[in-house]
Amino acid sequence: MKNLYKMISPFSPDQSGAVSVLYELGGVVAVLDAGGCAGNICGFDEPRWMTKKSAVFSAGLRDMDAIMGRDELLAEKLKAACEKIDPEFCAVVGTPAPAIIGTDFDSLRQMIEEMTGKKTVCVETTGTKYFDSGEEKAYLDLFKTFAEKKFDAVEGKTGVVGVTPLEFSCLDADKKIRNVKGFENAVCFGYNSGLDEIVKASECEKLVAASPSAVKACEYLSAKFDIPYEKDRIYIPEKIKNKCENIKDKKVLVITGQFIFEKLKDILNKNNNEVTFASFFMTKGKTDYDIIKLSDEDSLTELISSSEFDEVIGDAAFEKIYRKFALNKTSEFTDFPSFSVSGRLTD
Repeated sequence: MKNLYKMISPFSPDQSGAVSVLYELGGVVAVLDAGGCAGNICGFDEPRWMTKKSAVFSAGLRDMDAIMGRDELLAEKLKAACEKIDPEFCAVVGTPAPAIIGTDFDSLRQMIEEMTGKKTVCVETTGTKYFDSGEEKAYLDLFKTFAEKKFDAVEGKTGVVGVTPLEFSCLDADKKIRNVKGFENAVCFGYNSGLDEIVKASECEKLVAASPSAVKACEYLSAKFDIPYEKDRIYIPEKIKNKCENIKDKKVLVITGQFIFEKLKDILNKNNNEVTFASFFMTKGKTDYDIIKLSDEDSLTELISSSEFDEVIGDAAFEKIYRKFALNKTSEFTDFPSFSVSGRLTD
């Protein structure tokens, strides 16, 4: 049965990706749900929840609220929250409930801004896509809302978009990025940096999309402020790079995100490996390699059972499927944790 996950857990959905982008920016974030989606975000999809404070709460929709679309109740709740904590901005993140009833997010934004006096970000997520879709929408709306003014460029400053725990699977990705040569003065938007850096995005001499979910935002900033941008994952764990350097003359399957794969591909291709890339997540741009788009668990099973591989690199959550259906039962599986897949950090 298509779309039925029998051996792996569901991945982090789009509303979790949106909250991950907004988490550290000092806003009050309302997840437009009855409580379940916000509970999953805080309980499973946000590893910073136990170490960093953030004003994320559920809208607490009751049955008739959802049916009737009582947007004014949400605006009143946000107004009350603003009076207590004085946030930098308000944000509303969509879930299946507003998607089903057709909530007008533009009107909702206007209502909240009028009642609270705070700029408002509305991320129209539906709960039916993966985390990267929510990150993409949140980044774009953030920069459109707050990066309005052109500032003088700061020499050597690089703005990195696309760094979240869901994407990088670690809690100090910004430090690791700044340890990479050429990125010593990098600022990772929304990751150990505040809203002021979003506002001053035009100070950057260069922008880097560190994940596919960052490409649209970088394209927007590049066009608005005439700032060059590039696509670069920047950081890959040394353990994974060392493993790839020791794989030679093998048929290798890599199940990761696109920009991660491009880093690993460059290493693997040096050692005469035949490399296959498969991904559940979004991909961007034309490539000189084939992309096998995985839509569900069955598509991964079909790939594994129809092709023979010597080495596999991916989250350990996929190993159970691989061992059951692999044509080559002696192949080696290298665990590359992905928090959005298994809720595990790399270190």
